[in-house]
Amino acid sequence: MRMKQFLTISSGLLTVVCGHLNDNPAQIVIAGGAIIPETTDPIESWLNMEIPYAFDGVLNNIGPDGAKATGAGSGIVIASPSHSNPDYYYTWTRDAALTIKYLVESLASDDDPGLRRIIERYITSQAHLQTISNPSGSLSSGGLGEPKLRADGSAFHGPWGRPQRDGPALRATALIAYANLLIDHGKSSTAYSTVWPIIQNDLSYVTEFWNATTFDLWEEVRGSSFFTTAVQYQALVQGASLAQKLGDSCPHCQTQAPQILCFLQTFWTGSSILANFGSDRSGKDANSLLGTIHTFDPNAGCDEHTFQPCSSRALANHKVVVDSFRSLYPINSDISPGQAVAIGRYPEDVYQGGHPWYLCTLAAAEQLYDALYQWELMGNLSISDMSLVFFRDLYPSTATGTYSRGTDTFAAVTAAVKVYADGFLRIIQKYTPSTGALAEQFSRSDGSPLSALDLTWSYAALLTAHRARERALVLNPTTTSPPRSPSSTIPPPLPRTCTPSSAKGPYVPVTNVTWPRPTCLTPPRTVAVRFNVLASTVFGEDILLVGSIPELGEWDVRNQGLKLNANAYSGVTPLWYRTVMLQSGVDFEFKFVRVNRDGEVRWEEGLNRESVVPRECGVVNATINAVWRS
Repeated sequence: MRMKQFLTISSGLLTVVCGHLNDNPAQIVIAGGAIIPETTDPIESWLNMEIPYAFDGVLNNIGPDGAKATGAGSGIVIASPSHSNPDYYYTWTRDAALTIKYLVESLASDDDPGLRRIIERYITSQAHLQTISNPSGSLSSGGLGEPKLRADGSAFHGPWGRPQRDGPALRATALIAYANLLIDHGKSSTAYSTVWPIIQNDLSYVTEFWNATTFDLWEEVRGSSFFTTAVQYQALVQGASLAQKLGDSCPHCQTQAPQILCFLQTFWTGSSILANFGSDRSGKDANSLLGTIHTFDPNAGCDEHTFQPCSSRALANHKVVVDSFRSLYPINSDISPGQAVAIGRYPEDVYQGGHPWYLCTLAAAEQLYDALYQWELMGNLSISDMSLVFFRDLYPSTATGTYSRGTDTFAAVTAAVKVYADGFLRIIQKYTPSTGALAEQFSRSDGSPLSALDLTWSYAALLTAHRARERALVLNPTTTSPPRSPSSTIPPPLPRTCTPSSAKGPYVPVTNVTWPRPTCLTPPRTVAVRFNVLASTVFGEDILLVGSIPELGEWDVRNQGLKLNANAYSGVTPLWYRTVMLQSGVDFEFKFVRVNRDGEVRWEEGLNRESVVPRECGVVNATINAVWRS
């Protein structure tokens, strides 16, 4: 008896979504509601193609349906499909949380049922991962600080830099964002009963261990990290705000947050941010750029204590970090101050040869877009003695002072910052291969991709930088409200002296995560079905899809077979894919077909594949994952 293969909700929804046009023929709407205008500007044209690819790259790396996440558990975000040199086929708490935070923000812009399902699967998986005992401990004894777990959700017992205390804070922040979204949609009870208990465990970890030794986000330095401290503070402030909305409390959040903020000030050297205590390196590190953008609060203005992107501290530090790479890499040679360059992790880096990273270069751009947004929102920008060195690289006649929107100086300076920020994107454009695939690094010598392929964080970094750019460039302060920021409550006062402290618990395992079933009058009439097949090919070969129903060519492979897309193909994951709109509830048979350059047709072996298009409320996307049968 042949079993029918039932479809599951897709993690590859973008292929269809990005083809949707709104009422303006010069605009393309992608998942999350982002609008990409058609333009002749090379950077805009590139973004029109690359942003959908990057979104798809993220979804491909999320189990169980992601085309490149074969074997990953439901809701598990893998760092990369790479299994060797380096082996990144694991889930990092930090990387996954930053990725899901972007998806939550996308969902807030466009309430896509498939995207909501992916996020809820992630949350369910995290409740389980919190209970997994690992080398860092159990739920109540430090286990939440374990940096990574296996893709199937089991513990990793190999040697590693552990614990890493940024993960729980970032996961809490991602889940807080989703809880706030649920509240906005009248689902406070789900936020309280389902999401809040998972958040509480992570907040408990932060309040207990924020003052304990940690490995930095690069998992190399054991000591104290600016990035970790910054995101820990953000998590507690946002956690306290969410607790209040839910009619609960987080007393340890309110007592520990001021002390974390006090400790955060010690990373400021007077001219830049010291990335880590406990290291003999210079302290110039993209850690600080990432800490600034991932604690961005649009309603905090240019606050110095929280190192907001437009603060004098953050801008002075931006110059110091960027300049540390100007003469380091051959691909940066002959680039003048005030122009963008490729950015690595830190100047002393030797990992994989010590090269620029896509996500670090994108962080330099994103900070500047965030700053532009803040200045427009406030209606002015201030240049201090501290930040003057940053501004003079971009606009040499700049002087200290406060300049209001509408003045020539405000217009000139913000235009120069925008050009500078775009310059970092142009670096990424220059060194992104024609396929659009983003690895972890690119060569310091010629810009070719290096290290782990299809790095989830690289894709997420491009997406968040693009969103920051879009937000900064379209803001009309008279008509546009700032994005909701759960951290924009009144921050706790900065203590006069820092007091090392800790507050334990509570920790409660969350073992039964349930989500309300979607309700609708009628199920969707059509479903976007994505077909993924791993099929190694040689140059000139194509993979086609053909099947028993009209949408799949009714077995007429030569005249109506559907050619699959290979722009995500690599030696690690030889992926061919295509999304087809099918009638919900339809039974069908299908097969994949190989066609060589001479037109010779070769069908995959075995019986016809069978499937059924789902017909359920809220299910508008589905996926079939397959491997070529030979």
